Amino acid sequence: MIDTAINYRFQRSERSIGQALGALFESGEIRREQLVLTTKGGFIPFDGEPPSSREGFMGYLAHTYFEPGCCTAEDIVANCHCMTPGYLRHELEASLSNLGVDALDVYYVHNPETQLQEVSRDVFVERLTAAFSELEQAVAEGKIRSYGTATWTGFRADRGEREYLSLEEVLGAARAAGGEDHHFRVVQLPLNLGMPEAFAKPNQTCQGESVSFLAAAARYGITVMTSGSILQGKASANLPPVISEVFPGFDTDAQRAIQFTRSAPGVGVALVGMRQKAHVEANLAVAEKPPATFEQFMSLFRSND
Repeated sequence: MIDTAINYRFQRSERSIGQALGALFESGEIRREQLVLTTKGGFIPFDGEPPSSREGFMGYLAHTYFEPGCCTAEDIVANCHCMTPGYLRHELEASLSNLGVDALDVYYVHNPETQLQEVSRDVFVERLTAAFSELEQAVAEGKIRSYGTATWTGFRADRGEREYLSLEEVLGAARAAGGEDHHFRVVQLPLNLGMPEAFAKPNQTCQGESVSFLAAAARYGITVMTSGSILQGKASANLPPVISEVFPGFDTDAQRAIQFTRSAPGVGVALVGMRQKAHVEANLAVAEKPPATFEQFMSLFRSND
């Protein structure tokens, strides 16, 4: 399972992964079908490094996106985010080239809630439906196998907050784009010891009932991949003693933090960012043990009174 995004390190993340995969494929050490490969489009990436001036920034936008007709300046929100069909198609093609593959398993619209900073919810739904329609076409062309949304705030926010996302509403956009057999299959959102909202906050409506995001996703058959499993490193040390009591048998707090996230009911994949080989090996060791039982996991949320 490899997760990236075209804007990570100004496309260098995808290109590094592409080089590594190319070598592994050529040696026969790994086959494409052994991987789940995902990336994201939404935040405007630069090519290797950011422009050194505002003039360079505007020139980059004009040359890369405006002149080819991918989008207009009015389509860009917060000076960094776009999800027009033409823009997402451009980013998808660039990601396939960067990664050196013919197809992706999941393509995410990256933090679509960013759009709500500047547009109304009605306009947002229109833009999201148009984005999903383009991704349905990419599925038909065999360039992606499914799509979804990779979010940060949206599905964790309270109802009524500006960037709040309703899974029912998002799935409605997918049905409008692709019918009942649409290919919206995956959501990515943070879940960790410091950000438990996906499990603990009943901020979603499913069939008239208020439930947590993980419960709603399970009912709708949506796979959940969680980001930030070790809270960007903040949960990798100095956790309270109760965490080691609930999740025994691990050597590090990072492993315990991963065990928390992967054990949450409804989580399909717990993503972890790693930059050192030793960290990869230590974190993979968690997979040698089963997830915590439901009772173990729930003990963190129950009062001792």
